[in-house]
Amino acid sequence: MTQNPLTAVFNAQRTAVEQSQTLTHDALEAQRTSFSAFSDALETSGSLVESNAELAKGAVHAYFDALESTFPEEAGDFDDLREFVDESVDSTTEAQTQSIEAAIDTLEESEVAYDEFAANYADVVDTSFDTFLEAHEQVEANVTAVASNVEDAAEEFDVSA
Repeated sequence: MTQNPLTAVFNAQRTAVEQSQTLTHDALEAQRTSFSAFSDALETSGSLVESNAELAKGAVHAYFDALESTFPEEAGDFDDLREFVDESVDSTTEAQTQSIEAAIDTLEESEVAYDEFAANYADVVDTSFDTFLEAHEQVEANVTAVASNVEDAAEEFDVSA
């Protein structure tokens, strides 16, 4: 291809368009990765809920044990209180676990929908960029031909006459 003053401009434009295409794909991948990271974080929080529940029950049981040891034997029965605490903590933990599982399920469904959207969008983007780059190459070829014709005509033009 003939070099003319506009070659650098066309190369810069082409590079910018290609970088835009790459950035579009990078953005789609970053969003896809964020779904996965958020899902992992939710799963981790589910484990923390269960660990926290066991810790809370253990702390309350230890408190009742200490309190019970300060009373005379048979003065107080803390078994019903322990059972109440266990049931309350288990109930709360179950509700939290169900909420987290529902959020994870919703997130996974959203991830599947996003993957489908991203694939379709990437196809459209690639087709659009390819079409643009083909048109850009044609414009460059036309400009190069015009520049060459102008240069040839200028060489034929005799200014001394």
